[in-house]
Amino acid sequence: MSARQHYDSVLAIHPVSAGIVFTFFMGPLAPHDWGIKETRGKNKNALALEAAVALIERLQPDMLVLEDCSGSISRRSHRNRRLQQLIANCATGQAIDVHWFSRADIRKCFAAVGAVTRMEIARAIASQVHAFSHRVPPARKFWDTQNPRLCLFDAASLAMTFYSRTRTDPPEA
Repeated sequence: MSARQHYDSVLAIHPVSAGIVFTFFMGPLAPHDWGIKETRGKNKNALALEAAVALIERLQPDMLVLEDCSGSISRRSHRNRRLQQLIANCATGQAIDVHWFSRADIRKCFAAVGAVTRMEIARAIASQVHAFSHRVPPARKFWDTQNPRLCLFDAASLAMTFYSRTRTDPPEA
């Protein structure tokens, strides 16, 4: 029987139209660093990939977590899908494990606390992670655009889903 791999540090990267949003956790409820790396200009993917590589090299995570947007109902652009694959390839090249979660996986993880929508998930994260409690955006009116702060919680939900899954999955034989 092999020992189960233990992941102390998890980097979650969530590509957005303005660049990449990331959260770096040192434990299930212990964010160490987070933010957005903005990219502007014609070569957004090249600049975003460069920012992601710099993050990976600086933080040296045990695990990289990305959103699985390969499903037919995913609304992610081809550019974002390609960027995620490039980031995953870079991490794999540096011997960093990569894990993918779909939005359905994230909703399933947070359903236990009654959070289904992105806003409800953001509030659930903020209630558990004190560092994010003041970053929850106000409720969106139907005529408003999405608040950019919500993307921070998308990245955090990826990391927290990973920790939730590794804590509850049975060890592999």
